[in-house]
Amino acid sequence: MTLPENGFLRLPQILGDPKSDPPIQAIIPLSKSTWWKGVKDGRFPKPVKLSMRCTAWRTSDIRDLVEGIQPYHPPIGKVIR
Repeated sequence: MTLPENGFLRLPQILGDPKSDPPIQAIIPLSKSTWWKGVKDGRFPKPVKLSMRCTAWRTSDIRDLVEGIQPYHPPIGKVIR
């Protein structure tokens, strides 16, 4: 997925929304509760309030987050159960 150079993303654009028409593919496939816990813990960027009922994240913050995520590679020779 290509992110715009600047602007804002709403939560369904970040986490995806398979029920929308057309479905929105997730940039970061997490549940809403995991996302908000990460925001609270400081692992994920803080949102920007665009209005009383509209919360969004800066595209640049989400891009930086995605670029900083390291892919998981399990140790060779160990069984994960």
